[in-house]
Amino acid sequence: MTTLILSGAILGATTFAGLLVLFQLRQTSDVAASTKAIFAADSGIECAFLVRFEGGAESPPPAPAEYESRCRGTLANGAEYRTISTGPDTIKSVGRFSRSARAFEVRF
Repeated sequence: MTTLILSGAILGATTFAGLLVLFQLRQTSDVAASTKAIFAADSGIECAFLVRFEGGAESPPPAPAEYESRCRGTLANGAEYRTISTGPDTIKSVGRFSRSARAFEVRF
């Protein structure tokens, strides 16, 4: 009886430790994906700044559809970005890689 109880306790502890290691490995890979998504969102914001200010700071803002058509793409590492105008003075960029999505929003 003692052997069964000890074996069950050791099996439970080993399973729990394996589960914790699995979660840590998954979190480590998600950090890399999250970083790629952040840089993709930043690329979308940079593209939106180019579209917004290519006529100069005094020029009227472009139509919202122009952001969506010109500021969408895929980076060399496979991360994707998409930029939209959510208002006359607001631009939002979403970067995605794997299961991670990160966003930046700029208001003028």
